[in-house]
Amino acid sequence: MALKVFEFQFQNNTVYKTYCSHLGKSPLNVNSVGEIPFLPIEFFKKYKIVSSKKKPEAIFESSGTTSNNTSKHYVADIALYQKSFLNGFNTFYGLVEDYCILALLPSYLEREGSSLVHMVHDLVSKTKHLSSGFYLNNLENLHDKLLQLKAERAKVLLIGVSFALLDLAERFPMNLNDIIIMETGGMKGRRKELIRTELHHILKNAFQVPDIHSEYGMTELLSQAYSKGNGLFECPPWMKIVTRDTEDPLATQPHGKTGGINVIDLANVYSCSFIATQDLGKTYTNGTFEVLGRFDHSDVRGCNLMAL
Repeated sequence: MALKVFEFQFQNNTVYKTYCSHLGKSPLNVNSVGEIPFLPIEFFKKYKIVSSKKKPEAIFESSGTTSNNTSKHYVADIALYQKSFLNGFNTFYGLVEDYCILALLPSYLEREGSSLVHMVHDLVSKTKHLSSGFYLNNLENLHDKLLQLKAERAKVLLIGVSFALLDLAERFPMNLNDIIIMETGGMKGRRKELIRTELHHILKNAFQVPDIHSEYGMTELLSQAYSKGNGLFECPPWMKIVTRDTEDPLATQPHGKTGGINVIDLANVYSCSFIATQDLGKTYTNGTFEVLGRFDHSDVRGCNLMAL
């Protein structure tokens, strides 16, 4: 399937075809997934990365905390994005309608074009719980709602940007041991950057939970990976992570060795499914991966987890 998508995007994505051609790669000489070129994610800041002539149904834009030069993702088929994140959520957490979802994403709600807000809003709309919804800066109301839901023994997912979860932890520490807490990364310039283990340690102590879950996604993708608290992320079947050599971006790294994270996202068929990110990580033989930080001098953005 990846080879079919590569051929389709080579034929229909002008920017990607030009990039591949400079590398001497085309469907004529790419015979395995390992030979497919990965487009540097920075291209989304300068070019319109599309593999379709359709008018985009949505335009997602990165938050760009350190620069006004943001990435734009032109989504030709929003239903495909919705199918991807819904099936991805169901793969790891079960049916979304069984949950009460509380979203603490103030920085994302304060701007337009957030793919994360679109995803969470759709998940919230599919829950059957009347208390599901978004919280901006009303942390006291969120505190009261969490304690109420805990007393009711509801199945709750609290998903939040890192700095907002830290604000909640400092102002309203409480026992949430029956509730799933998921961070999406990102301090948004509001707080000092923390490594994930430090962030999770603070949140686990404040909320008395055994683990903090994480979501790994970004503006340029249409799929997400999830971690249930051990620092290891898993991908849905249509998404795969490989790592590249930090000195030779066209060479891949073996499992267990730190490298740049390359993402294959087959849901991204009308954009680019093969993206070289600015994140550093390791892959493992069982298909899991971990995110260790970011390359130097790259801008830290909301969905791209904490820098070391």
